[in-house]
Amino acid sequence: MSKRIWLIVALLVVVALVIGACAPAPAPAAAKKKVGLVTDVGGVNDKSFNQSAWDGTQKAAKEFGWDAKFIESKQPTDYEKNIDQFATEKYDAIVTVGFLMGDATAAKAKQYPGIKFGIVDYGYFPAKAGDPDPYVELKNVTSLLFQEDEVGFLAGVVAGGLSKSGTVCSVSGMEIPPVVRFVVGYQNGAKYIKPAVKTLNTYIPSFTDPAKGKEVGQSMLSQGCDVVFGVGGNTGNGGLLAFKEKGLPAIGVDVDQYNTYPEVKDALATSAQKNVDTAVYLFLKTVSDGSVKAGILTANLKNGGIGLAPYHDWDAKVPADVKAKVKEATDALISGKLTTGYKP
Repeated sequence: MSKRIWLIVALLVVVALVIGACAPAPAPAAAKKKVGLVTDVGGVNDKSFNQSAWDGTQKAAKEFGWDAKFIESKQPTDYEKNIDQFATEKYDAIVTVGFLMGDATAAKAKQYPGIKFGIVDYGYFPAKAGDPDPYVELKNVTSLLFQEDEVGFLAGVVAGGLSKSGTVCSVSGMEIPPVVRFVVGYQNGAKYIKPAVKTLNTYIPSFTDPAKGKEVGQSMLSQGCDVVFGVGGNTGNGGLLAFKEKGLPAIGVDVDQYNTYPEVKDALATSAQKNVDTAVYLFLKTVSDGSVKAGILTANLKNGGIGLAPYHDWDAKVPADVKAKVKEATDALISGKLTTGYKP
């Protein structure tokens, strides 16, 4: 090779090195967003509420390319420290599950204004008329609420329609607004289809005591109840099991428990679903696209956020006239011609 060609090659190498040195370094990959779920004391595998919230969180994380993690609260004193753990690890969004987490969520949302909070089943309201909207201060909090009384009403129509004894019952967890809405709706729905029906209910101050739930369910069996509604996480599940063992119909809650509680699926006529997974997913979607807003998002029959699960194995056992009555009540509740009887 001639000396001239060697010089040209050397110059090209030098130019390439200079250009390379001057080129901007590649931008670092954007850090993944992180979402954390803090469960109530029922735990993430409660076959109900917390499990559904985690399902919605995982769906959002997978779709948006986020990292997701949950922390289980073993007792109420865990709520704030569990939120703190996610906050100190620089999570972008935190979902808290359940009415009992209202105070902890508000306190930590004020402490960590840069984090978006979604709380399931708890809304913030003025203490009295004329007080400011709490969400003016809680500007990073979105409350995901449900009209439990509406879907409870439909569950009651099914229960009243299936009852042969004329007595229906509910085994309930803590006497807090979401549970009360379910129970009131259920009792009035049963009376809608069968005005003379007798309704029994017991509130149990725990969502994690299936043994007590089963004991209460057995007591209601002895009082003539032949259809039960389990309204209280694992506590309510104990009531479902008591009726399953007697070959009597039961109604699940929060999710389609035919899929999540296989031990009792043969007994489940339906479940009163709160589409918690959908509500959580939609909240996280707004965080992802930047449209998230403070305030209350309410799921109801009209927007499809709640509804009865399929009848599954009971499809042929639920009489056509009962199914028709469920449809009639659904349409009337959506149109406003019918109310559930629940008064806050």
